[in-house]
Amino acid sequence: MPSIFKLSTLALAALPLLSAAPTSYGSASWTAVDDDTPEVPGWAQGAVTEYPIHASCNHSETALLRHGLDEAETLAAHARDHIHRFGNNSVYYLKYFGKAPTGEAAGWFDKVVNGDKAGVLFRCDDPDMNCATQEGWAGHWRGENGTDESVICELSFTVKWPLAGMCSYGYTVAGSSTAAYFGSDLIHRLYHTDKIGEGVVGHYADEYEECLQLAIDSPEEAVRNSATLRYFALDVYAYDIAEPGVGCTGEPVPAEAEVVVAESTSSSAAVASTTSAPESSTLVAESSSSAASSEVTTSSAALESTEAATPATAAPASTLATVTTSAGTECHTHADGEVHCV
Repeated sequence: MPSIFKLSTLALAALPLLSAAPTSYGSASWTAVDDDTPEVPGWAQGAVTEYPIHASCNHSETALLRHGLDEAETLAAHARDHIHRFGNNSVYYLKYFGKAPTGEAAGWFDKVVNGDKAGVLFRCDDPDMNCATQEGWAGHWRGENGTDESVICELSFTVKWPLAGMCSYGYTVAGSSTAAYFGSDLIHRLYHTDKIGEGVVGHYADEYEECLQLAIDSPEEAVRNSATLRYFALDVYAYDIAEPGVGCTGEPVPAEAEVVVAESTSSSAAVASTTSAPESSTLVAESSSSAASSEVTTSSAALESTEAATPATAAPASTLATVTTSAGTECHTHADGEVHCV
């Protein structure tokens, strides 16, 4: 009996110790950590997720430019999502990219949205003096002076439209400039940078009808054609978001309509604008008769270089021609020194 009593007493004394010990089931356990252990940085640490704007842009310009860049990402994101949703079953995809695989076009749109933005710079100080010396320029890519830099001229802040006005102002996708909206204009500028366009997105075609033909003849170029990407983004945004199920594709402006509007411009404006005549005016001239070609070339250039009139609510042919050319001349310099304006 004494030995049994002693054993029971020892067992009872050990119970608190057993209950305090961690078990393999349902008990929390902690491991001591050295406070000096270095923290492993996240894989995306240091990424730049917002497009940088140079200090030369004042508060108002910065606010407008930031809003425009946000809308550029909105357009690009929806274009990407439309491709992911419908693939090459989309009539819009077939229209602009033909039989090309969907991955590349979707990737270029995603690059605008999710690509690292370090080094890309938008500035307002006109370091190359193009805004000051080239009448009607809304901005330009700096080319060899800064391959990831774009200059935004003051004209951009007064003539570019907000995305909320998609399908308003007499605008149609086919009959108006892809630079009419600030967001689509900035997509153009982004694709010129090495960081976003990677020297691959380029100008294989510029005009609406040329882009549609490119989809048939060279779909592998269509998916990396800057103008095609912009036309597609605008067209699907108009149909899916701005005017669901309706859109505002419209029709290309006939050359005759451009001539009618051109005749209403002053001859002095035509002469002043010949120094920065866009290539698109030459293309229009080539499709006209030889007798009218020089008139169209000069007058269309004049329209590109003059500030827009107040947007109209209706869209007769003459108004559409004005809308087409109201966004300011879009210019950039190629590696060989050629100045390209559209």
